[in-house]
Amino acid sequence: MQVSTEQYDVKVVRYFIVAAVIWSIAGMFIGVVLAAQLYWPALNFDSEYIQFGRLRPVHTSGVIYGFVVNILMGTSLYIVQRTGQTRLFNRSLSWMVFWGWQLILLLALITLPLGYTTSKEYAELEWPVDILIVIVWVLYAVLFFGTIAKRKVKHIFVANWFFGAFIIVIALIFILNNLALPAYFMKSYSVFAGAQDAIVQWWWGHNAVGFLLTAGIIGMNYYFIPKLAERPIYSYRLSIIHFWGLVGFYTWAGTHHLLYSSVPVWLQNIGIVMSLILWLPSWAGAFNSGMTLLQNKQKLKTDYIMWFFMSAILYYCLATFEGPLLAIRWFNMLAHNTEWVVGHVHSGALGWVAMSGIAVFYYFIPRLWGKSGLWSNRLLKVHFWLAHLGVALYAIALWVAGIGEGYMWLTQRENGSLAYSFVEAMDFKAPWLFVRFFGGACFVLGLLLMAFNLYKTVSMTAEASEDA
Repeated sequence: MQVSTEQYDVKVVRYFIVAAVIWSIAGMFIGVVLAAQLYWPALNFDSEYIQFGRLRPVHTSGVIYGFVVNILMGTSLYIVQRTGQTRLFNRSLSWMVFWGWQLILLLALITLPLGYTTSKEYAELEWPVDILIVIVWVLYAVLFFGTIAKRKVKHIFVANWFFGAFIIVIALIFILNNLALPAYFMKSYSVFAGAQDAIVQWWWGHNAVGFLLTAGIIGMNYYFIPKLAERPIYSYRLSIIHFWGLVGFYTWAGTHHLLYSSVPVWLQNIGIVMSLILWLPSWAGAFNSGMTLLQNKQKLKTDYIMWFFMSAILYYCLATFEGPLLAIRWFNMLAHNTEWVVGHVHSGALGWVAMSGIAVFYYFIPRLWGKSGLWSNRLLKVHFWLAHLGVALYAIALWVAGIGEGYMWLTQRENGSLAYSFVEAMDFKAPWLFVRFFGGACFVLGLLLMAFNLYKTVSMTAEASEDA
């Protein structure tokens, strides 16, 4: 079956999706290089440009702004057209958004290794690039909401609620967190200082995760999971409850990263309470998506793309359990600032975000190019198991390393001195850092197989399927 998309503006969507595939591989490959450097420090080759401190923001920016934002922009512009039964508000504006965003990514790729950074988590880019980000984001918002305004159906599909929320909230918190006084070209100082700066930074940092890596991905999945399962959303009412629960509670949870700090205790407690409450709408949404897939059990038995989505949902459950767990003071004291937090972030980033993205790539790309299926389902299966091996090794290794080093940092002798030295804690976690590197390498290898499979898919003729 050939899929027709001629009545909608899909060319720019194809460009966004291809860019997302490229940045997923590039961003995560840099992550593997960083994991290797942590085990073999000599791999920075004494170069200031590729040492850990400069490459890490390239990795996070490549994954968040390259992979995630590109896939969200592409899928949101497609979904808003299909569910509104209308073309984009302005085709020229869509290309301005695409090329503007790629310019931003290019500038990040150049400036960060050169050492131009604000040192803010997930907001390292300096003020000239920040201004460009705001301009392009406003253009994207005009394009998205303008398309909603010209829709031909009265109802606004729930996926667009999530997309709209992530566009609005990210704009708000990005601008506030990046308010700065330029000192000169490519150097600025934040208008916030001390505890204020920490509060605003983690208002941004945690909600960048909450709305880019969570709300946006949920919106994408609420469209593609029913399409793939060939069933409606299990409970549309629950999807709306999921939306308001996420929007209502997520924005308050960031201060659970500031426990045992100089931030006022009442504000820390708000973060704790909101984090614990957030568990309920998160798992309700996961239940809704999981049940949508389970409505077609026959297809679920053999369809590995559905398995990718199901795995993403399960990792979403895990990550949204770990977040409230970290908000509990006794566990925060043990695990925060250890490798456990890195394992938590990546169980969400690889298990939830990346596997959702992979499932969308496998389902969406053949249809965008008018193909009836993948070139090789065998490679799809190999990728599935490689990805799961990679995530499991990565997360488990860092959970063990984190809890172990947290225990070693806290353990005291009877006279109050530390029982373990810093070097002993590093020696303990060293083998687990190698397991983390190996797990990450497995995951990236799977992405390379995916890229090859998808390239062959869009290139093949109607008959040329390896295992049709």
